[in-house]
Order: sequence, then structure tokens, then C-alpha cells
Amino acid sequence: MPKTFFITGVSSGFGRALAEAALAAGHTVIGTVRNAQARAAFIGLHAERAHAHVLDVTDFDAIPDVVAQAEAAAGPVDVLVNNAGYGHEGILEESSLDDMRHQFDVNVFGAVAVMKAFVPLFRQRWRGHIINITSMGGFITMPGIAYYAGSKFALEGISEALGKELHQFGVHVTAVAPGSFRTDWAGRSMVRAERSIADYDALFDPIRTARAARSGKQPGDPAKAAQAILTLVESAAPPAHLLLGSDALGLVRSKLAQMEQDISAWEALTRSTDG
Repeated sequence: MPKTFFITGVSSGFGRALAEAALAAGHTVIGTVRNAQARAAFIGLHAERAHAHVLDVTDFDAIPDVVAQAEAAAGPVDVLVNNAGYGHEGILEESSLDDMRHQFDVNVFGAVAVMKAFVPLFRQRWRGHIINITSMGGFITMPGIAYYAGSKFALEGISEALGKELHQFGVHVTAVAPGSFRTDWAGRSMVRAERSIADYDALFDPIRTARAARSGKQPGDPAKAAQAILTLVESAAPPAHLLLGSDALGLVRSKLAQMEQDISAWEALTRSTDG
């Protein structure tokens, strides 16, 4: 059955790939964009089933009106995809608190504000699927993405808890965690803090250089990710968490194995605190 999607950030990357795949599959897509030119370009993808609204997800007060306008024009939304976001790269000591606030405003507070606009609608209809695009960085970490990983860890936790709240109403929530894909995440979309402390050069400079060099050459195909998400929304029992990409699978499994080793090694001390 055709569905109506509301996807934030459809101008590029996962959002654009998913929007195009959903339109090709016969679904209706409402996308958010950053300016009127992008709005016109997106509407041009399909005369009847492509809708777009200009929205900055950090303009929290504007979100309810945009959602109301979107549903008035295109009908009830079945699937919300929180895709809008960006990556901040920088050593924590070199990155300002303002950098962190903006990272969380977009990746966490913006996503939550959009969810809060849709949750009452989904709850009252007893149906709906919320998909939050997180990252393997919401499970594993590496030097230089502390703010980004923190935002994605937060969104993973919020998604899982919200899913437990909404399950009773037949509403699903899935955190989709991609690995490395050929999007603009590590290219023009990434915000990079300036280097200032030489003590971190040996650790971080090779990481930054390698990440920039791999941009556009990552193993993941956004079009295949889009098809995977379309498969996900057809499931009657979607998971709370879904990894995308073999690199994410390997890294997360390694993290879980290391955690199990640490838990076992320190189990006696853990148990020693019981009364």
C-alpha cells in the first residue's frame, strides 16, 4: 500500500536517496529543505506526490505549523524519517561549547521537536513509524567526533525509550545506524574545528586526513540504504535498532564483544556494591 513519508533534509545524502526511492515506489513524500530554490527543485521530482516545505529543524517553534500544513496538503503521514543532521569533527579540548550546542540542537533537539509534533497524531491514529537516522557513531566512538557521537548516542537512547512508550498504540520507532556511506557527511556537510594543540597531532591528524581522503569512496551505497529503509517500513514488527553497512556491523559487534569481556572481568566488583 502506498504510504506518505515526511523526511527532513531531502536536498542531499540519505534524505534525497530515500525520497527518490519512495517516489519511485509509488509513495508520497513530504520533504523539508532549507530554501525556496531547493523547494522548487524537490517538487519538480513528481507533479503530484512530491511536496516540500522550507524548514530549519532548529526553528523549534515553526515545526508544528509546518507539520499541520504538510498534512493538510498531502494527507496523514505514515512514516516520519528524521534525517536532517550533520557531523562535527574536532578534538574535544579544541571544540567550543557553542559547537556542541549547535550539534545537539540539530541532531537531537531538532529531531525530538519534529517527533513531538507527530507523536500525538500517530498515537491518536494508532499507527505510524518513526525512523531516526543515527549512526554507527551512536554505538562506537573514535577520537575527534566526541560531539557527534554524543548526539547520536543520545538519539539512539531517546528512540529506544520512545518506542517503548508508543508500542501500546501500534506506533513503531526504529533508530537506523548507517556505517560509512557515499554521502556528503565527511565532505562539504562536515563542520571541522580548527587545530590548536600540538599534543594531539600524532593521534588526530592522520584520522582527519584519512577521513577527508575517503569522502566519496566509502563502501556504502545511499541508494541501497534507501531500499533497505523501504523494506524496513513494510515490516509488521520492525526492530528498535537497525545497522546499515558491513563496516557498522563489524565495528558494533567488536564493541559488544569488548563490553562483554569488560563486564565479565569486573563482575565481582560490580556485584560488591549490593547491600
